[in-house]
Amino acid sequence: MRSSRWTPIAGWLAATATSIVLASVALLPVLRTNAPEDRALAQLPASDASDFPVPLPSATTPAPASTTPSPGRGTATRPRPTETRTTATTAPPRPTTTAPKPPANNTTPPTTTEDGWTVTTADDGKRTYVRSFRVEGGQAVIRMTSDAVVQLVTATPADGWQVQKVQDTPDNLAVYFNETGHSFIIHATWHNDRPFAQVSEIGA
Repeated sequence: MRSSRWTPIAGWLAATATSIVLASVALLPVLRTNAPEDRALAQLPASDASDFPVPLPSATTPAPASTTPSPGRGTATRPRPTETRTTATTAPPRPTTTAPKPPANNTTPPTTTEDGWTVTTADDGKRTYVRSFRVEGGQAVIRMTSDAVVQLVTATPADGWQVQKVQDTPDNLAVYFNETGHSFIIHATWHNDRPFAQVSEIGA
């Protein structure tokens, strides 16, 4: 009686085990098939470490700290141009005061001629007499003033001649042009409130 009760149960267990074994055998080819990614990786050649490029030296520059929040994706940030406004201040021109220039004294003293002398009278009434004397031995220019002063301005001897000045007082002058055994004398003096001059020759 007991063996007849367990017989259907044992048959069911045996059938279940047989179906499990058959399902496992059917799934083995599927499990052994590689995935497409595995086949693609298996076809790649083995990489050599020497084929990689040598890395370039990198200069590390610290990035400036940014206080603005980072924008979202797809938005490009452009730096805002900074405008510098300069205001030019122009100082008002300073008034310039120019002192009036004194009138130029362009008036020249009048000149006259007296007995071969050129006479110039100054504003204070002082008179100046100038005269040029030419002789064979050379040329001399003599000046006199109304205060009885006689001066030799220039004396230029001719070729072969020598010049000599003799003056013992301010109002008396003698100019000698000399050569061997021959002389010309120009004598000038202030006499009777006027100039006096005399030319003489000594020797031959």
